[in-house]
Amino acid sequence: MNTGTSRTGWKTAVGLLLTAAMLFPVYWMLNVSFTRDQDMRKSPPDLLPLHGTLAGYRAVLDEQLPYLGTSLVVALGTVVLTVVLAAPAGYALAKLRPRGGGLLTFVLLAAQMIPGIIMAMGFYAIYLQLGLLQSVPGLIVADSTLAVPFAVLIFTAFMSGIPGELLQAAQMDGAGILRTFWSIVLPTSRNSIVTVSLFAFLWSWSDFIFANTLVNGGTHEPITLGIYHYIGNNNQQWNAIMATAVVASLPATVILVLAQRYVAAGVTAGAVKD
Repeated sequence: MNTGTSRTGWKTAVGLLLTAAMLFPVYWMLNVSFTRDQDMRKSPPDLLPLHGTLAGYRAVLDEQLPYLGTSLVVALGTVVLTVVLAAPAGYALAKLRPRGGGLLTFVLLAAQMIPGIIMAMGFYAIYLQLGLLQSVPGLIVADSTLAVPFAVLIFTAFMSGIPGELLQAAQMDGAGILRTFWSIVLPTSRNSIVTVSLFAFLWSWSDFIFANTLVNGGTHEPITLGIYHYIGNNNQQWNAIMATAVVASLPATVILVLAQRYVAAGVTAGAVKD
């Protein structure tokens, strides 16, 4: 028993050490965001901001809010478009069994292997003809292409586990395919909807390739470009740069913490068959 306790203690210690190592960049980002400009090049650096300042965060509020607003609009638009497209497709693949469903699933898997820069170049050529460059709707559509294939697979796996008897009962009560989908399938698929929405939000919020290719130089740029421009224009104000990174990380962090239990259920849906 002592041997087992000792092994558990070692595993816990190693786990804590690895976790601390992985989270150290996050801690250092927070530390630098509160550090004064004159203390940046101090050697050795302060492990804590002993003479902290909020100048970096004031700069964020003065200069970065438009970028944050654009990112929020793009991310929420991507979530809505992804769910609207992927939920019916997942339901069709899971329960309606259309002809060619297996081929479509393979295409969805293959689509996730295409490098983002190749897709960005394709969108650039299309948007150049359609006049959608440097537009928020164009960026929403582009970001959705990353999320939709994954979302369809998640919805398909989850909806495959919905009992057929439940759907048959709705049909016996006179509900058609659309009514059954809206009244039965969607409410039952809450965990998968939250999971898909979270991943779509995170992918859109952190996107740089599509943003840099399709909206760079426009009047509405997301926060990833805001940080990119900020580094180039203010390469000496590292507290402001790190404060921008901290603020940009907050929405995704809060959403992930609030939705984690739904995500665990949504990702593992369909993994076990009765």
